[in-house]
Amino acid sequence: MDTVTIAAAALALLALLLVLGGGAKLATAGSDADPGGLSRLGPGVLVPERWRGQFMIFCAAVEILLAAGLIFTRHPLPRWGTVTFFSVSTYVLWELRRRRPDVGCGCFGEASSSPVGLRSIGRAAVLAAMAVLVALVPVSGADLLMRASWNLTSALGAGLALLVALSPEWGEAIARLRHRAPCEQRAVPAARAVARLRASAEWRSYAPLLVTDEPSDSWRELCWRFFVYPGRTAVGARAEVVFAVYLSGRRPPVRVAVVGAENPAGADLLRESSGVSVGG
Repeated sequence: MDTVTIAAAALALLALLLVLGGGAKLATAGSDADPGGLSRLGPGVLVPERWRGQFMIFCAAVEILLAAGLIFTRHPLPRWGTVTFFSVSTYVLWELRRRRPDVGCGCFGEASSSPVGLRSIGRAAVLAAMAVLVALVPVSGADLLMRASWNLTSALGAGLALLVALSPEWGEAIARLRHRAPCEQRAVPAARAVARLRASAEWRSYAPLLVTDEPSDSWRELCWRFFVYPGRTAVGARAEVVFAVYLSGRRPPVRVAVVGAENPAGADLLRESSGVSVGG
């Protein structure tokens, strides 16, 4: 399988993802029935609230223009523009996961509302690598027709399988079809959240600080379940260990803060991490 065939397959996948992403963003921006819905998507948290819809539309327009440039021309501008787009996307997703773990990437509009994970970041990085290949091997949509073969089909299938494996939207779509309600409105037993908490690395790390395995308080806000456990710090001071468990996804994120006399800002840190308020 020669390089041009692989580049042609990468071109087709890039154009497909750009068109799907742009179309989904336009649909989300045009039907923001849920107040504040855009504030939970990656592009929305980057700009002031009043500009979120327009910024989502701008991102969609850029994606569709890049897809058209890749398919219909061999000009370097849309090719290196696509490299820049996915490279910046990879960095932004990494920062969102670190700074705002409560928001989704918004890659496919409202369908990408689950918290940013390593799969979303990996997908953006793979697309950036594909874009570099297409920039270095200038192919266009005409090459897809001229090089139609089993090799091209195999390359397309392999690339598509990789992207599907790196796309968390499938799991969220299946969950929505199964439950027919967004995570915020879905009934999730507290016992299930406890099981997810105790299977997490955060629980194993902070369990030595706990005085008891039973929470002293628990409540739910949106798609997060909070648990408060009495505990002690490393120096023996009394404290409370607050866990926040996301209620959707196979491997939901878990956030934790130690709140006590030595760390009065712990609750604020947890609030910023989970994106909702800490309180009964």
